[in-house]
Amino acid sequence: MWHIKEHRKLDKIIEKLPLQVVKKYELWKDIIFRHGPSKLKEFPGFHDEILKGDHAGQRSSRLNLQYRFIYQIEKDIVTVYVIDITPHDYKGVAK
Repeated sequence: MWHIKEHRKLDKIIEKLPLQVVKKYELWKDIIFRHGPSKLKEFPGFHDEILKGDHAGQRSSRLNLQYRFIYQIEKDIVTVYVIDITPHDYKGVAK
């Protein structure tokens, strides 16, 4: 089993999210808790990916087309640390 730590400000962020987004986040947490991050490959809807640049060493998963969250895996203590859930910035992306 994996341990999931959430940033202390995440509760206030979650209160403002649409119910559908919160439910998908809860599903993501259940998958991680039971099976670990490698299991996310079986769920393409999360579009889990490694980040680059300022967020190098972190990962992101999609909750829907607009919302994604950033997290980090601490392998030594088998912890997933959820940092933030934000609307994705699609500036410069052709629609």
